Amino acid sequence: MQQYTPGLLAGLCALALLPQLTPAAAIAQVATPPTTVAAVPTSGALANGALANVATREVAPQTTKHYFIEFRARAAQSYGHTFSIFGRINAQGKIVTSEVAGLHPFTESAIPWMIGHLVVVPSEIGASDGDTEDQYVLARFRIVLSEAEYKKVTKFIKQLQDKSPLWHAVLYNCNAFVGDIARFMGLETPTSTLSMPQEYIDTLRDLNIKRTNLAGVIGTPVEVEDASVLRAAALRAIERQNERQKKSATSSKSSSQ
Repeated sequence: MQQYTPGLLAGLCALALLPQLTPAAAIAQVATPPTTVAAVPTSGALANGALANVATREVAPQTTKHYFIEFRARAAQSYGHTFSIFGRINAQGKIVTSEVAGLHPFTESAIPWMIGHLVVVPSEIGASDGDTEDQYVLARFRIVLSEAEYKKVTKFIKQLQDKSPLWHAVLYNCNAFVGDIARFMGLETPTSTLSMPQEYIDTLRDLNIKRTNLAGVIGTPVEVEDASVLRAAALRAIERQNERQKKSATSSKSSSQ
């Protein structure tokens, strides 16, 4: 992976490429809370009808591989963000433990992100605000791994993190970071890193999910629930939590009177 040093050359290259930064030319998110995502209804008959119309992708009921890596796209206040989440799953494919690796401008301020459209800026390589909240997920693609495969992949991710690559909206963004991990695993990747994050992950999935020749690929691509279903489940959980908090607050108020 090539790294770029700030300076006049980088600035000129960035300026030359800036016309490509249309709303359809994607990059990484500002590290700020995501905007509202259009969601599947969380309760009632409408929710049942909506979920019935979602093309779900189910994990096989049983798996002999108890580790995973999942490439995801999520909503944000800017273009959105792509990142990876990896860890352990149980036999039913439910996530047991996980951690996040993704490339984004340092700090939660929007200033480094704005500057990063002109020159390269320092980055952070871990979870950004919203990465661990399923209600913002727009796309996902999972590969299940054996313990040996998992160790190999996470070792490579650690090496990427140790290099601390600089972030640039065009030259090296969150799509490029995820693409480096995917290529290391032998996966086919989208030709451009300047697509919207959701499009990038959807294309990554489509290129690999039905591959018949997996020679040289680390892990096994699997079908999972559509991101819409994941979002709906997360929103229902939030709704239930809010209802419990309201009941608790009402009960406490009544007891104090």
